[in-house]
Amino acid sequence: MSKKIRVGIIFGGRSGEHEVSLVSAESVIKAMDKSKYEIIPIGITKEGIWITRNQPLKILKANKFKEFTSDQIITPDSTKKSLVTINKHFTTHNKINKNIDIIFPILHGTFGEDGTIQGLLELANIPYVGANVLASAIGMDKVIQKQVFQNIGLPIVSYISFTTNDYKNRQSAINKQISTLGLPVFVKPANLGSSVGISKVKKQNELASAIKYAGNFDNKIIIEKAVINPREIEIAVLGNESPIASVPGEIIASNDFYDYDAKYIDGKSKDVIPAKLPNVVSNKIKTMAIKAFKAINCTGMARVDFLLGINNKIFISELNTIPGFTKISMYPKLWQASGLPYAKLIDKLIKLGLERHKNRSKLLTSYKPKSKWYE
Repeated sequence: MSKKIRVGIIFGGRSGEHEVSLVSAESVIKAMDKSKYEIIPIGITKEGIWITRNQPLKILKANKFKEFTSDQIITPDSTKKSLVTINKHFTTHNKINKNIDIIFPILHGTFGEDGTIQGLLELANIPYVGANVLASAIGMDKVIQKQVFQNIGLPIVSYISFTTNDYKNRQSAINKQISTLGLPVFVKPANLGSSVGISKVKKQNELASAIKYAGNFDNKIIIEKAVINPREIEIAVLGNESPIASVPGEIIASNDFYDYDAKYIDGKSKDVIPAKLPNVVSNKIKTMAIKAFKAINCTGMARVDFLLGINNKIFISELNTIPGFTKISMYPKLWQASGLPYAKLIDKLIKLGLERHKNRSKLLTSYKPKSKWYE
């Protein structure tokens, strides 16, 4: 009998998307083949406490961790490659001393999808699922992401960005810039997902409160010109050096736009998979999705979102490196419709993470003179 792969599933975290992460993690853990994988759940509270004992997913979902302190953490010491016990009261029989083969981070948003946890895992020399540090950081920052896409010729909507401090000191000048976009506009935190902190502004007198609201979640704000009556199209991308794209799917939002309530609360939004698009449009969007994926040096997975305007004019909206992962989330549903079932998708992502780490491990980390290279 082959040895099970030890997979650490990290979820929760210090993010406005904490609750979404818990739902995604629960779904992934349920779907994983227990004959192939030994699952190690690792919960991180909103305060940053690491919990590995007594069913951490259940503890975080019930919000019953007030008396907890961190019991085990991943150390950046690359000789350990395991959870390290830091709580002296943590009983011996609960300690996990064996190496972790791979980490599956299901941490949506800040301190998880932005390159921070990926940086820790690189230092620890532990393989992990999904995008690397650079791709994660670019994928999280909507402004930098747009600059990259624009630089390689991908079509984006008109936008401006500024910090909350900029707005405080130069409000009049920034308002003039915003006016060039026209109304309506979308006001967003530059670094977050799941539509947290987003407002659609239709009237000038709504602008200041929308900026203030977004500023609660990030100190960098992005304001985008709204596409009139857009169709929202999403593509799932999978792979490392040779990524592939799924069939496209369309979101039909229950609200004025696909906000947090429409995604997770009211249950009235619908999706159409595959999206009803002319073949030429569908193929063009798939090509753009892969181009965007490669542009930020992404690996593993990403969901790429598009807006279709009048006459099927295409705009790339954003790329998400850790998309929602429940069974009803678009990323797994798009692959299901493309012939890759949920459990097999998880298998593939774990395989891709191990593969990428193996390839990176071949690279030199110490100087070797060229004259010695061929000896």
